[in-house]
Amino acid sequence: MEKLTHFDARGEARMVDVSDKKESKRIAVAVGKISMKQETLEIVKSGSGKKGDVLGVARIAGIMAAKRTSDLIPLCHPIALTRASVEFEFLQEGILCRATTETLGRTGVEMEALTAVSGALLTIYDMCKAVDRGMIMHDIRLNEKRGGASGDWHGQ
Repeated sequence: MEKLTHFDARGEARMVDVSDKKESKRIAVAVGKISMKQETLEIVKSGSGKKGDVLGVARIAGIMAAKRTSDLIPLCHPIALTRASVEFEFLQEGILCRATTETLGRTGVEMEALTAVSGALLTIYDMCKAVDRGMIMHDIRLNEKRGGASGDWHGQ
């Protein structure tokens, strides 16, 4: 059985030592959804919200969140991202968010992709809560990762 890497032999939290790992290109893709009332979705689609372009602001928030992941998640390494992108797709019941992060480094960028999705979805919620407090963020997950010693992984 594999053990959790963020704990030392005494069970105390630690930042993982990546100094002996080889640098490689690392890519992660995360996805998540936000469900909302149809009326709210139409406001987002039309850009007629009082706060302006909801998805444009959410895209920037997601990218900024990816860049600040190590400030939010205590044991994450600060990573020099070479790419961070956030895309949206309208669904019947809401919006799908997909974030892609990349680096050339010694540790993966999964947390950065997940944080980008979370930040983008939270921004959509914030910008639309005046008309729909019942929105639900859900299904936030890693969809794929490439690179590093553990190789490639693809979710469902």
